[in-house]
Amino acid sequence: MSETFPEIREAVRKLCARFPGAYWRELDRERAYPTAFVQALTEGGFLSVLIPEAYGGSGLGLGAATAVLEEIHRSGCNGAACHAQMYTMGTLLRHGSPAQKEAYLPKVATGELRLQAFGVTEPDAGTDTTRITTFARRDGDRYIVNGRKIWISRAEHSDLMVLLCRTSPRDEARTSAGMSVLLVDMRRARGNGLTINPVRTMLNHATTELVFDDLEVPAENLLGEEGKGFRYILDGMNAERILIAAECIGDARFFIDRASQYAKDRVVFGRPIGENQGVQFPLARAYVQMTSASLVVDHAAALFEAGQPCGTEANMAKLVASEASWFAADMAIQTHGGFGFAEEYDIERKFRETRLYQVAPISTNLILSHVATHVLGQPKSF
Repeated sequence: MSETFPEIREAVRKLCARFPGAYWRELDRERAYPTAFVQALTEGGFLSVLIPEAYGGSGLGLGAATAVLEEIHRSGCNGAACHAQMYTMGTLLRHGSPAQKEAYLPKVATGELRLQAFGVTEPDAGTDTTRITTFARRDGDRYIVNGRKIWISRAEHSDLMVLLCRTSPRDEARTSAGMSVLLVDMRRARGNGLTINPVRTMLNHATTELVFDDLEVPAENLLGEEGKGFRYILDGMNAERILIAAECIGDARFFIDRASQYAKDRVVFGRPIGENQGVQFPLARAYVQMTSASLVVDHAAALFEAGQPCGTEANMAKLVASEASWFAADMAIQTHGGFGFAEEYDIERKFRETRLYQVAPISTNLILSHVATHVLGQPKSF
């Protein structure tokens, strides 16, 4: 299977070789942020591939970004610590004013500023984004923000956050109207109207709850037009789904690579376990599923780069890639037997990490609902 962007992939592999399993296992035990890894990616220019050259980035397309994240995950590393910097930046790039882009994008490209937090989900809204209640009230040259967000990753490690909030009450006739996007300076906000509460989960994902209590945000930090924020966020969500699908492809490759090698090396009953079709066939099926899913991801990325509608394709890419990675993860555990549960093999860590992607950033069932209603013309089920 030929690889796209071979030079980028090789460079990412070399960088990831500096951060072996032991590095990630230590972080996992301490629930620590991979600062050194993120800094290395930043210095290598990998987190600014989508930022135009005019602002200090590489100006490449989404295909290059998928190659970066796929190789990070295939190498046994994890791009979740920083992948938001790629797709969240797009909201600023596409909808920010010239002054906003000039002020922030060059510093994001160099790593002087981290734009890694994406504040959308709320406790009482979940994936029904039109029901968010976090409200930003205009007061002269500022907005006063009150409300809560949940499952917001990297908030403790980001300088900036793209925040979706209501600026007018929900209108049942136009549910997606009345939402706006603010660029929040986390350095100033924390302790001054913003409280960040860590949420401990089964994986080291730096997940938090955010509480806004009369947080003041300058009106000049409004991205685009007031009331049109929902559409702006949807633009970023398509990129997010495609990039995370690429991470899933990388995870699947990791599991297949490790399990295939183990099946050749592990000798039971006097022969390698890979001689048994009961071991071979799951490996082969995992490879087939991963290869098929990668083609769907490439197609979605190509549509996105061409500026074509790709909501359905982005959703389908995320679904098939997450299912391919989960099957490969299960197969890798089964192939390794008891050793699959041992920390030193890194299978159990990656097993926990890749399970997330059938739930976030959008669940498998909601993707199926989207395809049923938007493609097959079925009546809405909710």
